[in-house]
Amino acid sequence: MNESNIDWILAIACFLAGIGVGALGYHLLNANVARNQKVRQRLAEAELELSQVKDALNDHFTKAADLVTSIQRQSHELEQQLAQGADRLVDDLQLKRRLHQGQDEAVTDDDTDSPQVPRDYAEGAQGTLAENYGLESHKRREIEEPAPPRY
Repeated sequence: MNESNIDWILAIACFLAGIGVGALGYHLLNANVARNQKVRQRLAEAELELSQVKDALNDHFTKAADLVTSIQRQSHELEQQLAQGADRLVDDLQLKRRLHQGQDEAVTDDDTDSPQVPRDYAEGAQGTLAENYGLESHKRREIEEPAPPRY
């Protein structure tokens, strides 16, 4: 009976060790899941806060653009009012010219084209890799002196 008791004791000890190892594994795996859920929750909160900040910025810049447009329109109306009042009330020709000159500059500033964008090609049939590109005096030399023969 001694041998059979040892078998039962060994079986019970293995069973308890298995339960302990299983509980430890479950605890370790479950702890990672809880951490992942917390990280996901923080990420969702951060994304929500970021979208709120973006919305607030969009509203701010829209309002600022509307205010700038309003200021520009009012400034233009004020300049027109001053010019009309000067035309009616001022007898000094120099003052009238200065007021109208300011209006003309504003009109020309609006009508001017933007500066030319640099191009990566040359005008004409020859490209920038031609031997005589940009050398107008080169044509004159060819006419005056014949080129020496090439060997």
